Amino acid sequence: MRVLGIESSCDETAVAVYDTKKGLLSHALYSQVAIHAEYGGVVPELASRDHIRKVIGLTEEAMSAANSHAKDITGIAYTAGPGLSGALLVGAMVARSMGFAWNRPTVAVHHMEGHLLAPMLEPDPPSYPFIALLVSGGHTLLVDVAQFGDYKILGESVDDAVGEAFDKTAKLLGLGYPGGAALATLAEQGNPSRFHFPRPMINRVGLEFSFSGLKTYAANIIHTEQPCDQQTRADIARAFQDAAVETLVIKCRCALHLTNRKTLVVAGGVGANQALRVALQTMLEEENGKVYFPRHEFCTDNGAMIAYVGCLHLLAGEQSDLYVKIYPRWELGK
Repeated sequence: MRVLGIESSCDETAVAVYDTKKGLLSHALYSQVAIHAEYGGVVPELASRDHIRKVIGLTEEAMSAANSHAKDITGIAYTAGPGLSGALLVGAMVARSMGFAWNRPTVAVHHMEGHLLAPMLEPDPPSYPFIALLVSGGHTLLVDVAQFGDYKILGESVDDAVGEAFDKTAKLLGLGYPGGAALATLAEQGNPSRFHFPRPMINRVGLEFSFSGLKTYAANIIHTEQPCDQQTRADIARAFQDAAVETLVIKCRCALHLTNRKTLVVAGGVGANQALRVALQTMLEEENGKVYFPRHEFCTDNGAMIAYVGCLHLLAGEQSDLYVKIYPRWELGK
């Protein structure tokens, strides 16, 4: 089976081709970061319009790189949610139109399920069951994955997602948008002993997260430390990152103990953070377990994960009807 996957949930247009025998054949991606940077965040209408401009060209690029034509494609997958309504509609309508024109089945894919299973694209994929930590600009989830399609949410953020908190704190430090990676780079120069940020909700029952308070704490420190020189900014970045990372590690350890799992899968944009990777690897070694990460390019939104997950759904006999429906808010597992 050879599947074309289209991802357009937010500010990245991505198309990929996945083959069950040969693996990932191609993936093409266009990021809208430059368009939204001057606004300090994603502007939904601009995102939708740019998806329209880019999706056909990227589809042709991915098909060409995979040495594939319409007759070679078995099915088409697209992100149906969660995400921005206009952005989702672009990918959904293009995918469904191609499916209709080529007489190929199409299937709607959950964006977070794509992230959750992205490590399956690696040469050494994890085996079921496992705990998944999904960390991005819009989501922070701990999920118990029994098998493909069997997901139980153990905990999620009650306010800001961790990636959102990274970006907002980076903006307070004058690092621009998106600033998560820039904050992590600045934190490398920071003194870990100068500031200590709280680790939110680690002493409460349950596996929920809260990161809005960390951003507020950072804002108060920045205000107190004015004028804020470069070293102070680095020290604040380090303290913020240390608090966020330790909180995630503590929650992951609790989830592993709660479920008696020994395998952790980390996915989403924040999964590329090196400090988080090192801390989780250390923790899993202490627990005699193993942690899996997707390659950096598959941490952020990409078409490869949509093509792969779409392939699994099509193999299971699923497909979407001609009526296109998107789910801007869509709980994983429903």
